[in-house]
Amino acid sequence: MTHALKDLLGNDHPLFASNLAALEKATGHAGVDVRLLADIVEHGHDVLRGLGLDPADTTAVEAYRAVTNLAKSESGRRQLDETDYVIMQFGSELVSFNLQDAIENAHHELNFDQRTLAHAQRHLRAEIVRRYAEHERTEEGHVHGLADEIGLKPQSDEGHPDVREPRTGNLPSILAIGDIFTDAFIKLNEEVARVDTDPDGSKRISLPLGSKPPYDGVDIVRAVGPSPNAAVSIARLGLDASLLAFMGDDQTGTDAKEYLKKEGVGTDLLSFKAGVPSNYYYVLRYGAERTILVKNEDYDYKWQAPEKEPDWVYLSLISDQSWQLHEDLLQYLNDHPNVKLAFQPGTFHFKWGVDKLRDVYKRSHIVVMNREEAVDVTGKSYDSLRDLANGLHDLGPQIVVITDGPNGSYASYDWKFVTIPNYPDPGPPVDRTGAGDAFASTIVAALALGESMDTALTWAPINSMNVVQEVGAQTGLLSVDKIKEHLKKAPEDYRVTPIEG
Repeated sequence: MTHALKDLLGNDHPLFASNLAALEKATGHAGVDVRLLADIVEHGHDVLRGLGLDPADTTAVEAYRAVTNLAKSESGRRQLDETDYVIMQFGSELVSFNLQDAIENAHHELNFDQRTLAHAQRHLRAEIVRRYAEHERTEEGHVHGLADEIGLKPQSDEGHPDVREPRTGNLPSILAIGDIFTDAFIKLNEEVARVDTDPDGSKRISLPLGSKPPYDGVDIVRAVGPSPNAAVSIARLGLDASLLAFMGDDQTGTDAKEYLKKEGVGTDLLSFKAGVPSNYYYVLRYGAERTILVKNEDYDYKWQAPEKEPDWVYLSLISDQSWQLHEDLLQYLNDHPNVKLAFQPGTFHFKWGVDKLRDVYKRSHIVVMNREEAVDVTGKSYDSLRDLANGLHDLGPQIVVITDGPNGSYASYDWKFVTIPNYPDPGPPVDRTGAGDAFASTIVAALALGESMDTALTWAPINSMNVVQEVGAQTGLLSVDKIKEHLKKAPEDYRVTPIEG
């Protein structure tokens, strides 16, 4: 079995067999490698049979062509949902059943002898390490040490989201629009900083004036903001994501662009203004709470039509200098009636008010906001979530989602009014930045992928939960596969529940 894994990975390290034998011994000879190979064969054969092919009578070239063709349609791609680490051996030839490999092979029209296996092999390396590390009888550090020694944890594998697909015309496409920032997260020393409460109940951060208080650490997080967060979320969920945003022509802007490109986000519509710095925020972290020092620069907020019509436009936080962009966007949407608009209003949208944005709400397919914001927009009672939802529907959106902090979220669609609880946190929140962006963007991505609204509502709290376990708005964003893994472990009460009456 060790030799089979070695062949699938193309790993010729001289210690491969002995280190894998040591890992098996550590499990009490539980047959982890045998189970993994059995799973690979099972998943691969399921795909072949679903295509009407006999696994015992299929050649490598036939399998390659069949899997590549699956990547050309949404329904076909779904057949590769469970095959990230699957590599099948046909005689002496290997064929990847990994969706990302299949998309690249199809997109570049690669001949059989040019095919890529790289993504499947990366996933298989990670799967081997994961299965041994999670075994009840192994010690995680020992597993990682042996795995690292034989090349199962190469540096080139680090930083990869579980699914990162190249942008192609075959994927559902979403264009996110909004402001972009770089955040410097400064963790305050809680022995020096403190939180004071004013007579009116408001709280403020307090530091000794005129001194040099120590801080615990700083993390620089590039290319953030509700729309960039959404774009990265959408890309990690396997869609074609692009971003229309505005920044300066400085190093901060250049670094943000390069980061987005590495995340698989299209950057053709980024705009850089000469001689103006990019937006840079300082985030003061005190426990899981944060206070953000903001300074917004002035840019030329001009609408740019994408080269190819997207399936969705995702509009969120953007400057109050961008009104003409909104009008031009509305004209574009009127000229392209098949494009759906997702609206997650930002600060200035609420300041502008409903009357100014009436046409934006009317054109929106879905709006997502919190309970307090819904009160502000509709003027309805805070105590009646149904009235708040109906008030938002009256403005035009077909789907309304209202988040309510620890109480979970509510949604109105298809003449239904439902609720979904938050997904249980595995530990205390590290940083709540971006939780709402992860929630809203995951719903939109799921709908774009053809999932039902009920399914979208079960995905969104999981991505939001994972984001707050990391510093920054994007580190914890998950792939579809990881979300589904959490769904399998969800408590019984984690489900969409209709609200009657």
